[in-house]
Amino acid sequence: MKKISAIAAFMLALPIVMSAQAQITTKKMKLEDFGAKTTKIVLSGNTFLDTSLEEAVKNVWEISPFEFCTLEEFTQLKGKDDYYFLMTVLGKFRKEAEPGLTMLSLVKGGKGAEKGIDKMLEVVTVPLCSADFPSGREIVFLPALLDIIQEHVLASMDKDYNAYGGLSSSARNIDKAASAIKVFSENDLTDDAAQIVRKYEAETGRVRLVTEDEADGIMEEAMEDCLVSYVVAPTEPMAGSFCYKMLIDNRTHKLYYYRRHRISNTLAPGFLKEDILRILQK
Repeated sequence: MKKISAIAAFMLALPIVMSAQAQITTKKMKLEDFGAKTTKIVLSGNTFLDTSLEEAVKNVWEISPFEFCTLEEFTQLKGKDDYYFLMTVLGKFRKEAEPGLTMLSLVKGGKGAEKGIDKMLEVVTVPLCSADFPSGREIVFLPALLDIIQEHVLASMDKDYNAYGGLSSSARNIDKAASAIKVFSENDLTDDAAQIVRKYEAETGRVRLVTEDEADGIMEEAMEDCLVSYVVAPTEPMAGSFCYKMLIDNRTHKLYYYRRHRISNTLAPGFLKEDILRILQK
C-alpha cells in the first residue's frame, strides 16, 4: 500500500515538475519578438556621432522597425518590453579605474531596467572606439558594425549557442577566408605582428600593410573583396584595459575575426603575433 501511495505521489508530482521545466525561457526565446518590436536608437547628445549613427542606421538597418530617441526618452521607456534599445555606452572593465572604451550595445527593455543598463537583457555589444579620444575610424566602420549586430541578432534567434556565445560564436570564419586579401592598417599591428605581415605580403601578395587612410578607403569604397582590420583600444590603457581586434569584409560586412587581449607591459594594443599566425594559418 505504501509503495502504491509513493508511486501515486510521484505521478502527481510529475506534471508539476514537467510544467516547471516547460517554463524555462532561453535567450533565444526572449529574442523571438525582435522583428515585431521597435528598436529605439538612442542618441547620445554628441552631435558628430549622432549624425553619423542616424545616417548609418537609415542606410543599413533592416531587421526591425526603428525610431530615434533621446537619453531622456530612453529613461522613460526602458522599463517597457515593447522596445529594444541600441545605444552607446562606456565600457569599464573590472580592474579599470575609468572607462576606456565606447561600446555600441543592443539591449531589451523590461522589468528591472530601473536598476541600470547592466540589469537589462543584453543582446549584443560591439566595441566602437576609444572613450577619450576617438580616432574617427569609428565613423567609417559604423555601417559594418551595425550589420554585424544585425547578423548576430538573427543568429541568436536561430540558436541559443549563438545567443549566449556573443560575437565570438559568429566570428569563427577565418578558416573559410584563406584566399581572401587581408588588409591591415599599420597602426593596428604590434611590431612583431607587422614583421610577419611584411614578410607574408612580399611572398604572396595576399596580405597588405597600408596606412590608416588607405585601409579606411578600402573599407568605404569596396572596390575589391578584402578583409580590413579594425582595432578598438583605450587611448591611454591602464591596468586591466582590453584591446579588441577585428577583421571585417568590406563588401558584406561579415565579421571574420574577433578576439581581445588584456593590455600589459608585454602586450601592446593591436594585432599580436599570435593573431597574425592564426589568421594566416601559419
